[in-house]
Amino acid sequence: LDEIEKAHPDIYNILLQVMDHGKLTDSNGKKIDFRNVILVMTTNAGAVELSKEAMGFGANAREGDDEEAIKKLFSPEFRNRLDATVSFKNLSMDIMGQVVEKFILELEMQLEERNVHISMTPAAKTWLSEKGYDRLYGARPLARTIQEYVKKPLANELLFGKLLKGGEVLVRVKDGKLIFDIEAGTGPIKKITDGSSGKSKEFVK
Repeated sequence: LDEIEKAHPDIYNILLQVMDHGKLTDSNGKKIDFRNVILVMTTNAGAVELSKEAMGFGANAREGDDEEAIKKLFSPEFRNRLDATVSFKNLSMDIMGQVVEKFILELEMQLEERNVHISMTPAAKTWLSEKGYDRLYGARPLARTIQEYVKKPLANELLFGKLLKGGEVLVRVKDGKLIFDIEAGTGPIKKITDGSSGKSKEFVK
């Protein structure tokens, strides 16, 4: 149950029944067994508080702020039926680097269909990590950064430029900007289509 804090109050009452008795009875009297179900709920409660810089000495100065936010948002009877609450730390730059690697791997798989091979220097990966980093919103801005600074330029080359016949791409940093070194392929132009509809696939999503 994602972002449970946005649920209608009636949902909380339903969940109380489920967590308390392990079953749910609908309006027709039909009972649904939840005894072998694990409920996992996520919430953004406390995210803003934890994103603020701590005052004073010590890195743990803001520990507990998320718990206070949860107490304000959820009733005691609801909280008491939870087996545990787990707080997730903000993404570090090291983790952001791993997320960049994941996005680039997915991009490589997409480009293989167009006979395009892409590589990226460590500096370029760091550039993307720093450009897409947001302490509060996690990895979502990074996805938009890769879309804007990597996928869109590549899409133009795939559709109208040097990569019509495939090729090699090296992404690197020069003068604080991403640049693309492209070696055009020599094979036939390969148009990727969706087999079910016959329509061309979009590279930029």
